Amino acid sequence: MKAQIAMGLTASLLLAACGGREPLQPSQGEGMPVAPAMAQSEPTTDDLLEPTTQQRPERVDELLRRSQEREDDPFDLPPPG
Repeated sequence: MKAQIAMGLTASLLLAACGGREPLQPSQGEGMPVAPAMAQSEPTTDDLLEPTTQQRPERVDELLRRSQEREDDPFDLPPPG
């Protein structure tokens, strides 16, 4: 029984690992998107798959090393009324 389960798991892992490794292409009859205005060239599939800084912003994980007095914020106003 255990051998059958192990063989089934192995077969499913091998089947899942044999995905296509071809570069992406547009659908049949479709073309690549037009180049954005003012762009030097048409974007490639790799360019389109690369996330922009808006989609994946860089994190700032700088820890506070010592206590610091906060600067006065002119926009930190009390609620009206």
